[in-house]
Amino acid sequence: MLAIMKAIRLAASGGLERLKLVELPDPPAPRADEIQVRIQGSSLNFHDYAVARFDAPHTVERIPLADGAGVVEATGTGVTEFAPGDTVVSTFFPQWLSGQPLNGDFSTVPGDGVDGYARERVVRPATWFTRAPRNWTAAESATLTTAGVTAWRALIGDGALKAGDTVLVLGTGGVALFGLQLAKAMGATVIITSSSDDKLARARAAGADHTVNYRTTADWGAAVLKLTQGRGVDQVLELGGPGTLPQSITACRIGGQISLIGTLTGSAGQIPTSALMRRQVRLQGLIVGSRAQQQQLINAMDSTGIRPVIDRRFPLAGLADAFRYQESNQHFGKICLEY
Repeated sequence: MLAIMKAIRLAASGGLERLKLVELPDPPAPRADEIQVRIQGSSLNFHDYAVARFDAPHTVERIPLADGAGVVEATGTGVTEFAPGDTVVSTFFPQWLSGQPLNGDFSTVPGDGVDGYARERVVRPATWFTRAPRNWTAAESATLTTAGVTAWRALIGDGALKAGDTVLVLGTGGVALFGLQLAKAMGATVIITSSSDDKLARARAAGADHTVNYRTTADWGAAVLKLTQGRGVDQVLELGGPGTLPQSITACRIGGQISLIGTLTGSAGQIPTSALMRRQVRLQGLIVGSRAQQQQLINAMDSTGIRPVIDRRFPLAGLADAFRYQESNQHFGKICLEY
């Protein structure tokens, strides 16, 4: 009898209503250098939401979600890194193993250019996964693929964060809270912005040294400068894009770094280039990171005891509801699926 698994398919056009729970045949047995993984958890990112809600129609139906974690069920010949029973987590750019960035688009990203992890079982090359942190649930591990690796690369992999630095984090989503946790573990001071006083209180409870409500403090860049005695922060995790970048430049110290991670306020806009030049700020756009950086992050998770902040969990069949909750912007941290 043909084995069947559950999956979510995203129809070629429409909105969140095009997400349909379907039954599909299990994948064939792994070939050389491949592993079979029973996916048990995933997490949502703005990119996943954009694919499901906004992106131009795909020419074919697609299985969404870039993040997937679970247990190895079988291995093909030649696989030595993993064995059945190992817990693993997917990578965002499967072909980017190490070194400098290779990808300028999402054509190889699971859930976008290729089928993703909103399904119960996959067979993929072993290099598409890394080991998961010790004793983490699948949902926890899945938060690392996109959000965790992005924060790690921005602050540590590329940003070379060190003890005594000051970091400004915009928002309280998955990348932001990983940034908070990693920066505190490195001995940095962290300032967080949000429009919600409740979320800011929760951020302080999670370790933030200072918080600023950008809704009630319109000139929040100047407020951050004041908190740093006029010096400015060493690094900014910039998740807003054109609508927040001018304030981030104001908040950044002379010679500091802004990591442009998100474009929540739009995909284009004016940049105050004279201010950027005067403050000699390094502005770097980045999209997630490499497999090697994910492995570094997981080593850090095992060493520090950091655990992801998960706001709410949904079943696989509740993916559309999970996206609706995401678009409500009520969440603090990650929204996860458990299969």
